[in-house]
Amino acid sequence: MDSSSPTPGAPSDGAVLGKAARENFPVAPFFLPAAWRDDLMAVYGFARLVDDAGDGDLDEPDLVAKVLGVDTPRPQSPEPSQPPQPSPSAQPSQSSPSARPQSPAAAAGPPDAAEIAFRLALLDGLDRDLDRVFAIVLGSGGVEAPRHPLMRALVPLVEKHGLTPDPFRNLIQANRVDQQTTRYATYQDLLGYCELSANPVGRLVLSIAGVSTPERVERSDAVCSALQVIEHLQDVAEDLTRGRVYLPTEDLDRFGVTEADLAAPTAGGRVRDLIAFQSQRAGTLLDQGAPLVGTVRGRLRLLLAGFTAGGRAALGAITAVGYDVLLGPPKPAKGRLLREAAATYVKGR
Repeated sequence: MDSSSPTPGAPSDGAVLGKAARENFPVAPFFLPAAWRDDLMAVYGFARLVDDAGDGDLDEPDLVAKVLGVDTPRPQSPEPSQPPQPSPSAQPSQSSPSARPQSPAAAAGPPDAAEIAFRLALLDGLDRDLDRVFAIVLGSGGVEAPRHPLMRALVPLVEKHGLTPDPFRNLIQANRVDQQTTRYATYQDLLGYCELSANPVGRLVLSIAGVSTPERVERSDAVCSALQVIEHLQDVAEDLTRGRVYLPTEDLDRFGVTEADLAAPTAGGRVRDLIAFQSQRAGTLLDQGAPLVGTVRGRLRLLLAGFTAGGRAALGAITAVGYDVLLGPPKPAKGRLLREAAATYVKGR
C-alpha cells in the first residue's frame, strides 16, 4: 500500500492544522520556501494531533480511535457543568485577546479513570502509527501504511531529512505523562517535563533546516522550554479545570498560594507575585536561548526570531494584565509580536 493512500473513513486533518493560527508564534510563515512550510506543518500537525489526543480535544475521537485500531471504548461523555463565572466587572470584553472559549474537555473538568484509559489507548495507537511511518521509510516489506493522514504526512518528512523516532516518541510520552502526573514538585521537575513536551519540536526544526549542532540544540532547548513555561502561565485557569497544575509546588508554598486561590475568578496579590516570579524565570530562560537567532542567516533567522519574539510578546501580555492570568489567557497583539520579531532579528538574540 502506498504511504500516501488515504485510509477509508480516516478523519480530516483540517481541524487540527487550523489551530496553527492560534499559537503564540508563527508555525509556518509565508516568507519560508514552500517545502519548508510543508515540513513545518507536518511537524505541527503531528504535535497538535498528539496533544489533542492527550487533552481530550480531538474533534472526532471515536473516528480517530477506529482508524488507529484502538479497542478501548470511549466513555460516555456527561453533560458538562457550567464553570463558575467571574463577576461582571471582572469579565474580559468580547474584543479582548484574552477572551477565549474553553475547550469542551476543559469545561467538563478533570478526566476520570475511563477517560484516561481511552486517552492512553489513543496515544498507544499513535505510537503504533509512528512505527508504521518509520517502517515505510526503512523499506520493510509488506508494511501497512500509517493510518492517520497527519501520520502519513510524516513519511516524506522523515525520509527527506533522515529524522529519528526519538523526538516524535518524546512528544507522545509527554502526553502519557500528562495522564498520570498532574503536579510538579520543583522547577527542575517541570523543566524535565518540557524536555519531553517542547524541546523535541525545536530539535526537529533545526534538523529540517540542516543546521543542527550541539550548541544550537542547547540554545533551542532553552527557547522551547521557555515557550512551554510561558504557555502554562497563560493557561493556569484552564489547566486547573483539567486537573493539572504546572506551577511548581515548591513555588506555590513559597508564595503562600493554594489551589483554591488559582480557582478564583481573578488573581489576588500572592498569585500575581507568583506569576511575576515565574514570568521572570521564563524570560531568563528565553534570553539564554535567544542567541540561537544570531547563529543562522536568511529566512531561518527570521523564523527563529519569530519563535523567540512570540515568547517575549506573550510575557509582555502577561505583564500588561498585571499578572492576572486567571481572567483568561493573555494574548499579545500582532503589532507587538511584529515589533519584537524585528528587534530580535536585528540584534540576533
